[in-house]
Amino acid sequence: MSVFVVRTEPLPVPEGGDDILLDFVPGFAHATVQAGKGFFRSFTPTRAAADLMLLSFGAYVTDRISPRQPTADAWTRDLHLQFPVETAAGWPVAAAQEALRFLTGDRWTLTARQQSAPVLESVAEEDRGHVVADGVSLFSGGLDSLCGVINLLETDPGLRLCLLSHYEGGQTPAAQTRLLRRLTDWYGPRVTSLRLFLRPAPAHRDQARTLPETRETTTRSRSAMFLSTALAIASSLGPNIPVYLPENGYIGLNAPLTRARAGSLSTRTTHPHFLTLFTALKNEAGVANPLINPYRLMTKGEMLTTNPNQALLRELAPASISCSHPEAARYDGRAQGNCGYCFPCLIRRASMAKAGWDHAADYAWDAHTDPNLLDSATHRSADLRAVLAGTHPGRPAVDVLRNGPLPRGERHLFLDVWRRGSDEVRSWLTAGAQGDLADLLDTDT
Repeated sequence: MSVFVVRTEPLPVPEGGDDILLDFVPGFAHATVQAGKGFFRSFTPTRAAADLMLLSFGAYVTDRISPRQPTADAWTRDLHLQFPVETAAGWPVAAAQEALRFLTGDRWTLTARQQSAPVLESVAEEDRGHVVADGVSLFSGGLDSLCGVINLLETDPGLRLCLLSHYEGGQTPAAQTRLLRRLTDWYGPRVTSLRLFLRPAPAHRDQARTLPETRETTTRSRSAMFLSTALAIASSLGPNIPVYLPENGYIGLNAPLTRARAGSLSTRTTHPHFLTLFTALKNEAGVANPLINPYRLMTKGEMLTTNPNQALLRELAPASISCSHPEAARYDGRAQGNCGYCFPCLIRRASMAKAGWDHAADYAWDAHTDPNLLDSATHRSADLRAVLAGTHPGRPAVDVLRNGPLPRGERHLFLDVWRRGSDEVRSWLTAGAQGDLADLLDTDT
């Protein structure tokens, strides 16, 4: 069993072993964790936050280069990761393993390695940037994060936000850029942006050991990396600076639409139980900054309709990307962007309809009218058919618990969000359905 070893200093390369070296040295060719150098010169995290962030980088790259298909169930992997921390004794390894296991569905074995040297490059004070903000908000380029930023800035006219984005390529960075430019035009210096470029590095002759060429596309660990990086930025501003993760409660619960999607096959990015586990982990690791999801008990449609700046949100919403695979349309000669048939796109269209902003022309495929989206012989039918099953009015509430436990004392609130979210999607589907979809809905009632 290979061990993934995160390194930030020149340790000897083991001879004859099969350790996979995750060398994190931003901006240098010998790194196997490829990252932009300038990003890490923009803030100075506490050592506790830097340690947690580096663990998450190691987990993310480990996830990305470890294929699920060869495993016994084509999903669950045994992943061994070693990473440096300032004080190994007492570091909350067990809490980190539990959080990652729930998030990715894998069996993680973590080992904290003592390292007194800084895990981030030492930069002279005069060469280091200084973020000025009262909060850090995750900014993916999606509709929820856009809605959240506008809501926060409108609700508190004095608030200054640092928006954190992550990208590796594709359509997402372009969407982020367009939205950030307009938000900056509107809110001026109250909005600053940090964009993390991080991924497994391609092979290079200067690397101690090149990474395997395989790439896994499920990337369940990405949210842990996103959160821990935001916490690192917030820690540089003070222990009480909050991190906002704007995500609607319906998608946060992400109740499996079918029995085949049970467990981590349904993503757990902002599931209440994962956030409970991750909050406990960051607290035990010595990171005090609070994590806040303002929309944990709202549907996506409710997010849009209650936003205090309807004009700006309506203007920018079409430029946001909520899609699971925004490049898919390229292979059919259609405009790239939101595909219109994946689960996030279907939730997006239902929410836009609730706000009165839904336009089929904004999507590469129209779920209401395209008969190919119900053809079981194509992969594009999977999500629409699953949504039809998952939003059936008679579905038992216990199905919500199949994706994880709910916070004590709030179960009824989350179940209510789930029902309202399901009704929101079902109502949109029913209102505009034509042809095969209309027939299927008629027989399903």
